[in-house]
Amino acid sequence: MVVIKIGGTTGVNLDAVTRDVAAQVQAGRKLIVVHGGSGETNAISEQLGHPPQFVTSPSGYTSRYTDRTTLEIFAMVTAGKINTLLVERLQKLGVNAFGLTGLDGRLMVAKRKDAIRVIDPTTGKQRMLRDDYTGKIETVNSALLHLLLDAGYTPVIAPLALSTEGEALNVDADRAAAMVAGAVAAEQLILLSNVPGLLRKFPDESTLIRHIDRDKVEQNLEFAEGRMKKKVLGASEALGLGVGQVIFADGRVEAPVANALAGNGTVIS
Repeated sequence: MVVIKIGGTTGVNLDAVTRDVAAQVQAGRKLIVVHGGSGETNAISEQLGHPPQFVTSPSGYTSRYTDRTTLEIFAMVTAGKINTLLVERLQKLGVNAFGLTGLDGRLMVAKRKDAIRVIDPTTGKQRMLRDDYTGKIETVNSALLHLLLDAGYTPVIAPLALSTEGEALNVDADRAAAMVAGAVAAEQLILLSNVPGLLRKFPDESTLIRHIDRDKVEQNLEFAEGRMKKKVLGASEALGLGVGQVIFADGRVEAPVANALAGNGTVIS
């Protein structure tokens, strides 16, 4: 059992990723795909006259501020476009892909944050933001995923969750993939993005960190820049949930899944 998270930024080679996912499934491996959609959401938000806003927490994590309009754009892009087109690509390659979000069948239930504490970029002081439709996943319906897998489907999951009050929420795709991997007792979680792994001196790709001991994940946060911070946090959470190995791998190369499974990238074990 392997969970693959496809990054939502530009640069990931979706043709290569889907070809490799198809090859792995046809070789008998059980796969679950989780995907992002940040880059496409940014572009479409601009086109619709509702530019994206990003906020930074006191601990240095950057996230999308999601008011209701942003949530609806995010759902339109991730569930409506990206998820559907990924399923289309996989179906063309002979994989019986099954697209869904965390709302479907209560796949992912999250606690909505009443307010989030952020750093005001103008003053540098902390302030509270309300009306944010984001949350932290608390439960994953693993029975539904096993039902699909046992029936021969390959789940493809968009990063939306259901709140305990029944609202749609934007959830971080890396952390969603970690929760899914933990729920299905995955052997590996592979996080594909547009870099070869965690870099000691970003963006110098020659400084790739090839291995991190599972007990020293958080010590390597200092090397994580931007979105990579959430990936490191997700890796830590996945390992805590019993996932055997987490790999930050290059989604730009040919056969990226096989490449990651061969140990190329940053392997945390």
